[in-house]
Amino acid sequence: MPSLADIVETSRYLERLLSARPALAAEVEAALEQPVTAAELAAWLDAQPLGEDNLKPVLRQLKQRAYARIAARDLAGLAPLAEVTECMTQIAELAVGKAVAVLGRGLTERYGAPRGADGRLQELIVVGMGKLGGRELNVSSDIDLIFVFPEDGETDAVNASSRAISNFEFFTRLGRGLINAIAEVTGDGQVFRVDMRLRPNGESGPLVCSFDMLENYFITQGREWERYAWIKARPLTGSRHEELEKVRQPFVFRKYFDFGAINAMRGLHAQIRREVAKKDMADNVKLGPGGIREIEFIAQVFQLIRGGRDTPLQIKPTQQVLKLLAERGTLNADAAAELASAYNFLRRLEHRLQYLDDAQTHSLPPGAEDRRRVARAMGFGSYEALLEELDDHRATVSRHFEQVFADPNHGEHALAGLWQDAGGDDQEEKFERLGYRNPPAAAQRIAALRAGPLYQQMSQDIRSRFDVLVPRLIEAAAELPNPDETLSRGVDLLESISRRAAYLALLQQYPQALQKVAQLLSSSSWAANYLQRHPILLDELLDPRLLDAVSDWAGFRAQLSALLEEQEPDTERQMETLREAHHAQVFRLLTQDVAGLLTVEKLADHLSELADILLAAAIQRAWLKMPKRHCEAPKFAVISYGKLGGKELGYASDLDLVFLFDDPAPEAGENYARLGTRLNTWLSAQTAAGQLFETDLRLRPNGDSGLLVSSMESFRKYQLESAWVWEHQALTRARFSAGDRAVGEAFERIRCEVLCQKRDLPKLREEVLAMRQKMVDAHGTKGDQREYVFDLKHDPGGLVDVEFMVQYLVLGHSHRHPELTGNLGNIALLKIAAGLGLIPAELADRVRNAYRDYRRMQHELRLNAARARVAPDLVQQRVDAVRELWRLVFADSATA
Repeated sequence: MPSLADIVETSRYLERLLSARPALAAEVEAALEQPVTAAELAAWLDAQPLGEDNLKPVLRQLKQRAYARIAARDLAGLAPLAEVTECMTQIAELAVGKAVAVLGRGLTERYGAPRGADGRLQELIVVGMGKLGGRELNVSSDIDLIFVFPEDGETDAVNASSRAISNFEFFTRLGRGLINAIAEVTGDGQVFRVDMRLRPNGESGPLVCSFDMLENYFITQGREWERYAWIKARPLTGSRHEELEKVRQPFVFRKYFDFGAINAMRGLHAQIRREVAKKDMADNVKLGPGGIREIEFIAQVFQLIRGGRDTPLQIKPTQQVLKLLAERGTLNADAAAELASAYNFLRRLEHRLQYLDDAQTHSLPPGAEDRRRVARAMGFGSYEALLEELDDHRATVSRHFEQVFADPNHGEHALAGLWQDAGGDDQEEKFERLGYRNPPAAAQRIAALRAGPLYQQMSQDIRSRFDVLVPRLIEAAAELPNPDETLSRGVDLLESISRRAAYLALLQQYPQALQKVAQLLSSSSWAANYLQRHPILLDELLDPRLLDAVSDWAGFRAQLSALLEEQEPDTERQMETLREAHHAQVFRLLTQDVAGLLTVEKLADHLSELADILLAAAIQRAWLKMPKRHCEAPKFAVISYGKLGGKELGYASDLDLVFLFDDPAPEAGENYARLGTRLNTWLSAQTAAGQLFETDLRLRPNGDSGLLVSSMESFRKYQLESAWVWEHQALTRARFSAGDRAVGEAFERIRCEVLCQKRDLPKLREEVLAMRQKMVDAHGTKGDQREYVFDLKHDPGGLVDVEFMVQYLVLGHSHRHPELTGNLGNIALLKIAAGLGLIPAELADRVRNAYRDYRRMQHELRLNAARARVAPDLVQQRVDAVRELWRLVFADSATA
């Protein structure tokens, strides 16, 4: 470990300070290996008899003692960057807090205590901005402050010697006193320089403002750069911070993804770079190219864009933001690591430049001796070696900065003429050369768009974005197999988001996102419609892991639960969150699906798992909202039937649900009935984000006329004594989806008991066939159409035939073969039945393959919003296999 003499060789200021104060030098040397703690600093300050007369010297002694300790530890290589910045932040917080307390007492004695209209005591809230707000204060920093107070009013002037003044005047006097106490240069120096220019209206504005004044300023005059400045705002004194946060948050963080922030930040950075160039500040490690400010801009632009929706991103320290951005895939993990490394290097270098003379400098020194000192303090053998690493870091930062902030709109697009001259004589020919199959229709669609009222009535800002995007869309569509359909769907999308500048800004700023949009629109009309309904999903296209990420449902469940917990008790926001989370996950699956990365079976598994997670979350939140809960966790379960029950859920499937409870408490029935009603509202209500699921509750005992929620006992009694055969058919595909697992296990025992009953096979056959005929009559292809059309689901030989055969086999033979009761899906159950000798194995395999093919074809047709119908000759062999097994299973008694 270096000696104190070696340490001060790299800091003239520290050398002068310790030479002038030998006792402090001894203290620093004795405590060199011990970090400086906030408790230690506070204890020292509390031990000093403190009043207005000695406030200034005591605060300066606090600063000198703490500064000397932390500087020595830093220069000795014992203190990481976080310890240094935290210590400097603690000094500022303690000094500000103590000064407000001491000076406030004096003012209160003279004028009384400031009070609001309702008599509540008012306090000055000192807001730390910039590096102080982010707990990142450097060793020779000024502190950026803003002074606010809750309400106008006046002091209470409780005695004859005092006079009442307005709260505004009281806090103005207190603010001026605070600045003087902290910033005035005395024989002991100063605590910190104070910069008040970030307050509303800057130097021309009042020194203090009420919450109402601040909110009005944000609404009427707040500028983009002020949103950036207020990201790190943090109250240091006073109370009622939650009220202040309600003023700050909507100004800084938009409810939607705010991609327009990139343009604003790009403009702000360009202005800074012009100043840097004008003042020849290329050697400035903070403001110069590849400097600290560029790293902060990268972190903060994503906070502005996403922080309104992703609240964890509202944290203030730069390095924590970079880490979160990497975890979310917003920044490449390598990029985030390189930026964090550069930030650490540049901040340490910044400190060593300031240690030389305790000067607020960020520029490399011109003199050889100072260069030698700085290089040594950074651990380099020469200044040249230091410069080499510095240049590497700055080049890395500049590269990442350009990737984030590069302007994609330089120069006019090659196809701009097709948009600017829409409706011109030669437009059809140009579309033909691009490969459009119906050039007149494409030209007409673009001409109608440009001439239509939607475009003509756009604001200049939105119209300029539109002018950039339409030529890119024409080009992107032309590169795909179905350019005409893609262009039409793309124009529909642009029209639907035309009033949402943030979405247009996203597509303008990220051309690769528009390319992905075009590919998605080309692949599926259903996907196009889904994106139109939920344009917020455009942001998902920016995630480079979109096609590679394997669904982490355990992680999703935990993350969703944490987010919903954070949003308590805001029911409306929680319902929106469930819908938005569902849309985002469905969209991710959709992109992988149309890219050919998922089988229909795997997709259905994912969609079913997603639905189960959302059901569980909805149960938990709905129960917490119950005013008269009789137990902590509800003994309640959601049983899923149909597509969700069989884990064959599709994108647009509704949920067939039954609600059960198993709880002897006398109030259980009433409470769970209310829970069931609330849960259904959570699932099916339309909100601004749409509907979570369409639910069908008619499969409960006694259908629409039955109770919404059934006890386990009544459910068992109904199933054994009153249920129809078709209800037992439905039970073959039922399973526990969410809620109390013990209730789910009790349901499964009842299900197996019901399915394992010995049945009269002829009677069972008769009822199953009658139900199948009803379905054919209601939904099957009619009359002569059968010659030309085959309905994959409803026609004889299709999907429903397979399902009915499996259900008949389960109901008819589970009493001898209980393994048939497993809810394993139709394909697996056909194999089990074949293994048991109930059906021929070779024929079972052909039917299993037919079922897979039917589901795949049905899925592909629905992706393009088509009915699940095909030409009969395309599926004749599959139909023949299904009908052959049908005749065998039902012993040629079929009439359907």
